[in-house]
Amino acid sequence: MAKFRKLKMAMVGGGPGAFIGDVHRKAARMDGGIEIVAGAFDINPEKSQQMGRELCIAPERTYNDYKSMLKGELALPEQDRVDFISVCTPNNWHFPIARDILQAGFHVMCEKPMTLNVKEAKELKKIVAKSGKVFGLMHNYTGYPMIKLARDMIAKGEFGKIRKVVVQYPQGWLATPLEKTGQQQAAWRTDPKQSGGAGCMGDIGTHCENLAEYVTGLKITEICAELTTFVPGRALDDDGNCILKFDNGAKGLLHASQISVGEENNLAIWVYGEKKGLEWRQEDPNYLKVKVMDGPEQVWKRGNAYVGAKSPAAARATRLPSGHPEAFFEAFANTYCNFTDTIRAVDAGKKPTKLMLDFPNVDDGLRGMLFIETVLASNKSKQKWTSFKK
Repeated sequence: MAKFRKLKMAMVGGGPGAFIGDVHRKAARMDGGIEIVAGAFDINPEKSQQMGRELCIAPERTYNDYKSMLKGELALPEQDRVDFISVCTPNNWHFPIARDILQAGFHVMCEKPMTLNVKEAKELKKIVAKSGKVFGLMHNYTGYPMIKLARDMIAKGEFGKIRKVVVQYPQGWLATPLEKTGQQQAAWRTDPKQSGGAGCMGDIGTHCENLAEYVTGLKITEICAELTTFVPGRALDDDGNCILKFDNGAKGLLHASQISVGEENNLAIWVYGEKKGLEWRQEDPNYLKVKVMDGPEQVWKRGNAYVGAKSPAAARATRLPSGHPEAFFEAFANTYCNFTDTIRAVDAGKKPTKLMLDFPNVDDGLRGMLFIETVLASNKSKQKWTSFKK
């Protein structure tokens, strides 16, 4: 992963007590090519300043709000400004903040789901195109080496025509009304004003959709969905089940839940083609199972030379020899590496390579919002199938 120069990063959100912002910061710094130099970390200025002190960021570059940050960074000499800004806020802030960052002339890494609705997503896509800046979306699970191996094996035709896709993401952390206890992560994720029209399906169902399309190279065309809110008084869904149709005629099942007691982060995918099948589990991410009709099951192990020979993308995303586990933080870091290598190329007036461009972008963000709105429409409809919106 070539490093032409260290990039300067700022962050909006990710203040004291935030989970995902801290993951972003640790992952971004993992390979030494990114330095966090500024931020507006919390809607409360005092908490933003607290976070800045904890990160050893200069007080004058720890801002009280993101608009002050944009103004302050633009006032600096160009060589001293941040190169990109990561947006790690609740969903309702993604669009306006990303829009303003792009229009101010900075590259953006944004948490998912990309916006609050499809209208915002389509507008943001236009803004990205007009800005000429690099836009990344943190669907981190596509950063795992064995997911990249699975995608490349399917793309090479080794599985034949894909017939069936099963993807799941059960969790159990919201099986009780945790949001009523003041728990920060539960509170905003179950609030329609901050999270949007979907709860569980917006938070983790979008990971299922993104993973299914990334691995198979197929697009969902129709959905039959049922959403349920099991916890009394909760405003958004906490469980969902979908039947899928794909553009090559394949069928699929998508299940996401946050009330599955005892489950942690059991994201998994199964893909079945005419010749082979595969299985990958996020809780055991260094192994990819490949299944054949008349033969023993194969287990492909991350870090081995044969994986890199089959998938340069998997090799690029690997840091450690086999047997030394790589997982969640590294998947985030892989996304940041490709994103920032693309920034370096674009800023140098060069064309990014295909491997550099292997990270989720604004098109993936739009697909995610279309998925959410189609699921919501299907859930309300009495028809069996709802066409995937365009």
